Amino acid sequence: MSHEDKVFFSSFIGVLVVLVVMAFAFYFIADIVTSDMDTGGRLRQARIEENIKPVGQVNVGSVPASGEAAETVAAGPRSGEQVYNASCLACHSTGIAGSPKVGDQAAWAARAAKGIDGMLATAVSGLNAMPPKGTCADCSDEELKAAIVYMLSESGF
Repeated sequence: MSHEDKVFFSSFIGVLVVLVVMAFAFYFIADIVTSDMDTGGRLRQARIEENIKPVGQVNVGSVPASGEAAETVAAGPRSGEQVYNASCLACHSTGIAGSPKVGDQAAWAARAAKGIDGMLATAVSGLNAMPPKGTCADCSDEELKAAIVYMLSESGF
């Protein structure tokens, strides 16, 4: 074996030893860092679940709602003016996307000719740029009808 071969093998063995020592060092460092886990990894699982738990919960169904929503439901249906101010005002006060402005008798005349039930059917299903139930997805038909009557009365019908 030549001198160059001996130098190569000794360098190779030296690099191999350094890599093995580094691997053990990384293993022991990882063991120290994760030493707060019990044998089954339950503590780590608890931390993961804590990190990904939902911020809030949605109330659907039989559990009574709390806060303002519960007061609204308990108070019964909203008046036409309340529904208009909460959901209809944005479009029907400015005429956005061709919606008839409240107070514009000419714009409401053709719609009023359909009658309240016809207008309610249009409001429930939506028309042109108006989505179904306008912007009041939680309104009952009774509340929508009250809002229509309110807008018609404010427009002179």
